[in-house]
Amino acid sequence: MTETSPIILVLPGGGYSRLAPHEGEPVAEWLRGIGWRARVVEYPVQTRHPGPLDVVRAEIAAERASGVEIVGVLGFSAGGHLAGHAALTLAGGERPDFSVLCYPVVTMLADTHRGSRDQLLGPRPSRRLKRATSLERLVTPDAPPMFIWTTGEDKSVAIADHSYALATALARNAAPHDFHVFERGAHGLGFAEGIPAEAWRGLAERWLEYRR
Repeated sequence: MTETSPIILVLPGGGYSRLAPHEGEPVAEWLRGIGWRARVVEYPVQTRHPGPLDVVRAEIAAERASGVEIVGVLGFSAGGHLAGHAALTLAGGERPDFSVLCYPVVTMLADTHRGSRDQLLGPRPSRRLKRATSLERLVTPDAPPMFIWTTGEDKSVAIADHSYALATALARNAAPHDFHVFERGAHGLGFAEGIPAEAWRGLAERWLEYRR
């Protein structure tokens, strides 16, 4: 690989209040093991919107400036929200070519996983701001390809409010996406080792083969 080979930027979760270690460097190491360049972006936490998004924007722009043609993002939970937000709102060379969203926070309109919303938008955000940062409201037919996975047992980021809402919006707009729901597994399970949901890595690996 060269410095201009395709790259995936990894965005750990942590409710926009911290960066979860198990969703950072171990994930980048896995991606490197399957032939991608990858690195963790330590985006700012406990920081209001658009602070985290601006950092991702700058990181993608820097990769493009160095000659990288394909830049993807992969995020968990709040990092999944950030990855999706970048994919659905950034434009031109700052926009990622694809995104992988792992049990992502999607909506800011529901109270589920309100901690992420409070950290990103403050305790009393306007409805306009909540709508502007809710991924299911931002989908258009030209959205870049998305791979999404979650579990039915995730009580922190309830599937009905979050992943299902995003998948429905993607389907309604005929936007390219893969969507996988595993029966078992609590929120924040990372690689999900030892349970059926660990199959997400194999599925994502095959999906990523088409993104180069």
